[in-house]
Amino acid sequence: MTTKEDITTATAAMARVPLLAGIEVRDGTIERLGGLTNMVYRIEGPDGLYCLRVPGKGTEEYIDRAVEKINSLAAAQAGVSPEVLHFGDDGIMVTTYLDGFDTMSPEALRSLPGAPTRAAEAFRKLHKSGETFSFRFDLFSMIDGYLEHLSKLGVTEFPDGYHAGVRDAESVREALNAHELPLTACHCDPMCENLLDNGERMWIIDWEYSGMNDPIWDLGDFSVEASFTPDHEREMLEAYLGRAATPAEHGRFILYKAMCDLLWTLWGLIQHATDNPAEDFWEYATTRYARCRALMDDPSFAGHVAAVKAGA
Repeated sequence: MTTKEDITTATAAMARVPLLAGIEVRDGTIERLGGLTNMVYRIEGPDGLYCLRVPGKGTEEYIDRAVEKINSLAAAQAGVSPEVLHFGDDGIMVTTYLDGFDTMSPEALRSLPGAPTRAAEAFRKLHKSGETFSFRFDLFSMIDGYLEHLSKLGVTEFPDGYHAGVRDAESVREALNAHELPLTACHCDPMCENLLDNGERMWIIDWEYSGMNDPIWDLGDFSVEASFTPDHEREMLEAYLGRAATPAEHGRFILYKAMCDLLWTLWGLIQHATDNPAEDFWEYATTRYARCRALMDDPSFAGHVAAVKAGA
């Protein structure tokens, strides 16, 4: 639903982008798309379609737009993301609009034939591209940074047991640090809505949290976002690796499934503290932590930690 406020916001942003400044705004020129923290619009111009991203209020406190610009350009160069046509110092970004591609959802990814395979192919293309992203996505450093930011916001209420969960995750940190892990250009925030599909291939968008990381993180986090079943996970991992996962690879996959929820719980608390109206972010945070805790408490979790530590 595109509101009058959307038209005002998009028009003001367009005026700051030379490519869009001359477009005459009429009915149908501006269409609001999705977005939890930013405002995203489909813009129809005389020369084609564009995607306009306007940063959400307060996002500059925890997102480095200079890093995002570098990584968005590199992802486009890797052939997995749309061409970046404009990226201003104010964070306003314009890319080509991928007409004919559908925004993914958990339901679509679980029901569309071959969707886990196409997602795996898109991630593998990114990870094997040789591109170098600015920023090192380090899970535990990010947890510390988000906790510090929440402290500055005056947040004292956390999901029950959250800090104990962070302490329990020390065994995960030790296992991941036991061996040198591969670092590649990674998306790091693979929400389903950040993948676009036409039944033949997928594109990846939104590089706000991207950085150099263990590529298995993208697969584990993506599985969580899509609520994949074991069969979906097997299809994705085998399509990505070209074979069955080793115990250590599968272990990292499981550990990252838990750890992404441990991390993004804090992101949800930041949205809750800053009154983001997109959804109920307290429920978002408590749901994510409950899922993390359930996985960490599963009897098989210790075996995955041991496999990663052993490097088997």
